Amino acid sequence: MSVLVTIKVQGDTDVFQKALADRGNEFKQIGDRAQGVGAIHHRFGIGDGFILVVDEWQTAEQFQQFFGDPELQAFIGTIGGSPAPPEITMTDAVSSADEF
Repeated sequence: MSVLVTIKVQGDTDVFQKALADRGNEFKQIGDRAQGVGAIHHRFGIGDGFILVVDEWQTAEQFQQFFGDPELQAFIGTIGGSPAPPEITMTDAVSSADEF
């Protein structure tokens, strides 16, 4: 069974949006690395003063190992993420009749 992970990172959303436009190759490299170690789905959302990450991973352990990488944490800081710990929610993924 896979896990769904949401990560709410407080930060500068203008800096983040600029990084998405200017540093796409770095985002792509990180995404490729994540897929190689268990990521299934990934998406960003931007709110008022925060960035939301919505992921699906094969296992919680794979996500935790990937997200704990000091290089990834440093990257998050350079793209507008606050140094405060993010709010992380992890759940077991379940299937339902209304899934799409």
